[in-house]
Amino acid sequence: MRPVGSETERARAISSPPVAVPVPAAGPKARVSFVATVGLILSVAGALLVLSGPLLGYGLGVAGLGLVLSLAGLFATRKRHVAGKSSALIGVLLSAAALVIGVLALSGQLWWLGTDVQTVPEFRTWLDTQFQGRI
Repeated sequence: MRPVGSETERARAISSPPVAVPVPAAGPKARVSFVATVGLILSVAGALLVLSGPLLGYGLGVAGLGLVLSLAGLFATRKRHVAGKSSALIGVLLSAAALVIGVLALSGQLWWLGTDVQTVPEFRTWLDTQFQGRI
């Protein structure tokens, strides 16, 4: 009886031609959706403009545009090689929240936010009164 690792089996394994391994076809390179990224940027800018007070109207427009672009980016990420679904979802949520807060502020439902309210100087005054005796 021959051992399993005999000389003839080793020589046959060394001299046999290499087996061709099929290589899968390369698909398109993975990329992040430009529309989803721009939608997220506009959503953040819209939310900041809505919360600024005097720029509330512009913030609604920018947030609306950010919502449309984020939704388009969400649909663009359905393709296999396109990433950016999380940034598109964050853009949709942030712009929708900015639109809701902006509409509530314009209708007078939020007393602390409006086009005639200067939120930054009021916040600075509040901070000064809080730390006046401590510093």
